Amino acid sequence: MEKSRMNLPKGPDTLCFDKDEFMKEDFDVDHFVSDCRKRVQLEELRGDLELYYRLLKTAMVELINKDYADFVNLSTNLVGMDKALNQLSVPLGQLREEVLSLRSSVSEGIRAVDERMCKQEDIRKKKMCVLRLIQVIRSVEKIEKILNSQSSKETSVLEASSPLLTGQILERIATEFNQLQFHAVQSKGMPLLDKVRPRIAGITAMLQQSLEGLLLEGLQTSNVDIIRHCLRTYATIDKTRDAEALVGQVLVKPYVDEVIVEQIVESDPNGLQIMYDKLLEFVPHHCRLLREVTGGAISSEKGNSVPGYDFLVNSVWPEIVRGLEEKLPSLFNPGNPDAFHEKYTVSMDFVRAFEQQCGTQASVRRLRAHPAYHSFSNKWNLPVYFQIRFREIAGSLEAALTAGLEDAPAGSSFCLLASHRTWSSLQRCWSDEMFLPVLAHRLWRLTLQILARYSVFVSELLLRPISNESAKDIKKPLVTGGKEPSVTQGNSEDQASGPAETRPVASISGTQLIYVVADLDKLQEQLPELLETIKPKLEMIGFKNFSSISALEDSQTSLSACAPALSDRIIQDLSESCFGYLKSALEVPRLYRRTNKEVPTTASSYVDSALKPFRQLQSGHKDKLRQAVIRQWLEGALSESTHKYYETVSDVLNSVKKMEESLKRLKQARKTTPANPIGPGGGMSDDDKIRLQLALDVEYLGEQIQKMGLATKDIKSFPALAELVAATKDQATAEQP
Repeated sequence: MEKSRMNLPKGPDTLCFDKDEFMKEDFDVDHFVSDCRKRVQLEELRGDLELYYRLLKTAMVELINKDYADFVNLSTNLVGMDKALNQLSVPLGQLREEVLSLRSSVSEGIRAVDERMCKQEDIRKKKMCVLRLIQVIRSVEKIEKILNSQSSKETSVLEASSPLLTGQILERIATEFNQLQFHAVQSKGMPLLDKVRPRIAGITAMLQQSLEGLLLEGLQTSNVDIIRHCLRTYATIDKTRDAEALVGQVLVKPYVDEVIVEQIVESDPNGLQIMYDKLLEFVPHHCRLLREVTGGAISSEKGNSVPGYDFLVNSVWPEIVRGLEEKLPSLFNPGNPDAFHEKYTVSMDFVRAFEQQCGTQASVRRLRAHPAYHSFSNKWNLPVYFQIRFREIAGSLEAALTAGLEDAPAGSSFCLLASHRTWSSLQRCWSDEMFLPVLAHRLWRLTLQILARYSVFVSELLLRPISNESAKDIKKPLVTGGKEPSVTQGNSEDQASGPAETRPVASISGTQLIYVVADLDKLQEQLPELLETIKPKLEMIGFKNFSSISALEDSQTSLSACAPALSDRIIQDLSESCFGYLKSALEVPRLYRRTNKEVPTTASSYVDSALKPFRQLQSGHKDKLRQAVIRQWLEGALSESTHKYYETVSDVLNSVKKMEESLKRLKQARKTTPANPIGPGGGMSDDDKIRLQLALDVEYLGEQIQKMGLATKDIKSFPALAELVAATKDQATAEQP
């Protein structure tokens, strides 16, 4: 039946639903209808459901017919089942009562066993407490017996001022005292322990007093055996820190207070270094025995050393830090950054030298984890020092970037002050006078900020208009051989009084644009040198994966992205300056028409004037720019200017041709000789002189371009221009009588 229920009859393929949807556990009628409505109308869905319903009824009838015998026997097999069930109910009830009774008996037995076990556990605990208390009493009595046996008086040693105990006796007492302390801690809260506590306190006081006196005696007499016995005893009673604190207070503190004197340090330029040298002398001169006994020295015998002590870390270093913080507070003052840098550098050298005296890497790790080490490191206000340096660098750089395009100081490899200050700021970040290893990440970020600011500065220059000096005086080209004065920002009074929106925008000259490109190229050339300076600094902080540094390359790419736009502006400026002279070709007809001027034999002077900016670019800036850049600019500017020149010459020649045709038509109309068609004595006509002059100008222009090292065929429109004027020249010479 289950198998038949799971296997529904297959319907026709035209049904709009899947029959298996009805067998899903999460079948929902609303969802089923909504899903089917997306495909068919409700009428069609209803028809498919009725069709499948009839299929189900048919399948059910077939199933009943198939298993008809089972359906019939089902009712027959159930006859008499009620009577059989009633007969079983009575014995089952009796069995249930017996099981419940047995369960109750077992639970009572378990409860009784648990109670006896709890009582036994309580007795065991009380017995352990009694045994521990007995052990405490025995340990106290044993220690008192040892102490009484060492006293020459009738009174107890604990009640009188007796001589110090020997090292061996102290070790015996310490061993027993260690057990006493263990059992006393385990018996905490017991009334009997409170009665014995005064006796324990007396023993503790006597033990500590004897240990302190014995340790001081050993240090004063340089007795290695006494020191070893004493330190071993301290370690036995787990009081190693007390011994280290005693050494720091009695041995280290007086020396530190004598060496660290602010007046002496400030009276000598090298006073801080001298003070640190004296502090470093303390370890080899005064801690030799302690280090030999505890295994902190190279020459000590490891097998006979007392472990668990580190006097350099826990005794010497905390006292040195305390002395520096209390008696030399000006050491950590960042107000004077140069002095702060020197003090910090000298202090960190001292710390490294002190770490070398520790002897082992484990001792160095303990030193760096010591609270006094962190306190000393946190005393140096490095964020304030960096902020002061940041303001110095940023202020100086921003002043150079906003003051105008001033010339760089003499001897600089850059042309502009802004570029010179940018490079000097980058160098200063990583100079030995400013760099600190702990600030490497901040200085790296500042380096990228400086490059980004310079990139913004160059981008802002592209927004400035080019100065229109050539429009005022055409004989004074924009591009000159020497450096021009800085760009004026307008009348200061007008700027101060007028709103920001009406202030004039500072212009930039072509020479200054060239200087910007030269500086940009120079800066990108020196950035790898800067990276070589940075690498050793980063290695100091353990950084070695230099291949992952891409930010500097990104900054270099950002700077490189400004070069094409600058080149376009320079090419535009050169082209406009050149064409400002070449457009004088429009004046050639006026020079020859009806002037009876001689036949031209040389080029016009405007050609030399037009080429003057290019010659000055080649001669005046060849030591600042790469030859490839200069060639690119010359070709670009000449291509643009000759294209305009070609259009100008074409217009002039077309105008001349139209004039000739007009005169011919007039001659035919009047049947007379045209006005001055040819020169006196049958010479060349004015129109041919114009053509010849233009041809000479273009030929001379091509010769001068080649002298500058450029190929005329690479200059846009120049080949067409030369061909045009050559044809007109042939025409002019051919028409001569």
